[in-house]
Amino acid sequence: MARRKTKNNKSASLLFILVLLISYLIYYVPKNSTSIEDINFNNINITNNNNTDNEEESTKSENELLSEIEYDNTTDTNTTKVNDLVPIKVHYIDVGQGDSIFIELPNNETMLIDAGDSSAKKTIIDTIKGYGIDTINYFVLTHPHADHIGSAASIVESFNIKSIYMPKVASNTKTFENLLNAINKKGLKIKEAKKGVNILDIDNLKIEILSPTKDKYTDLNNYSAVIKLTYKDTKFLFTGDAEAEVESELTDIDIDVLKVGHHGSDSSTTTDFLNKTTPSISIISVGKGNKYDHPKETTLNKLNKIGSKVYRTDELGTITVESNGKTIKVL
Repeated sequence: MARRKTKNNKSASLLFILVLLISYLIYYVPKNSTSIEDINFNNINITNNNNTDNEEESTKSENELLSEIEYDNTTDTNTTKVNDLVPIKVHYIDVGQGDSIFIELPNNETMLIDAGDSSAKKTIIDTIKGYGIDTINYFVLTHPHADHIGSAASIVESFNIKSIYMPKVASNTKTFENLLNAINKKGLKIKEAKKGVNILDIDNLKIEILSPTKDKYTDLNNYSAVIKLTYKDTKFLFTGDAEAEVESELTDIDIDVLKVGHHGSDSSTTTDFLNKTTPSISIISVGKGNKYDHPKETTLNKLNKIGSKVYRTDELGTITVESNGKTIKVL
């Protein structure tokens, strides 16, 4: 009987301590204490400023995936003349919370910038084939986040791809690994997307890559290939998810049409950047009711302040902008 009493007393003591601990946590821990979302994980080389929640990881490391890439260091040569009577058409495809931009060039070539997430593949493929296109001359994947490369493997499999451009950075996800497998299966080589690369420069049509300018960034978004397209007197800028750090590095970017960076997040589209770009038209590719609350009100206010007309895919669906080299119109 004495042993049972001791055991009961011990249990009661443990229970009392547990109650005290719970009471302390409820009443004495500050309500503004750090939560798991507040912790800065940069020291362990993780960034979560993207839309790749719960994405399946590759069994290979980023370095292993990069080592498998065979880069093509040659320059694209093009002798196809520009038809001055043909306008350029830029289709900002509605892929929800992601990017995919299909461009019909006035030299009878085509370009695709990004490929949305995996749920967008039918939309992208049907849209491009609906224009009677089966060849993509220049396929640019700005950076390896799932909302930009999610359908890229399907695009590679479904179209005749002439050249593919990607920044020299990897993501250890199955999405990225599947993309590399599709590229290898087609016998394609990747051209590195970086500052100084001219994708096309013929007659009065030029497509140039302005960034990445560095080999290393702390945020994967800042590896985004930033592309400037010039047709006669009109200029377009495509920024991927590039943020304020990259925006501050860009020069010679006075343009007419801006693809707003990072879906209208407040991590991009600084006032200084807008003062340099002065876009009359701004396109935001964004998903309706997305959980990131994109586009941010602060971004919209800054665009309105400079008098830029804003068009959003979550409100309008796919948006087409056409230029004859002199004037621009939204169709």
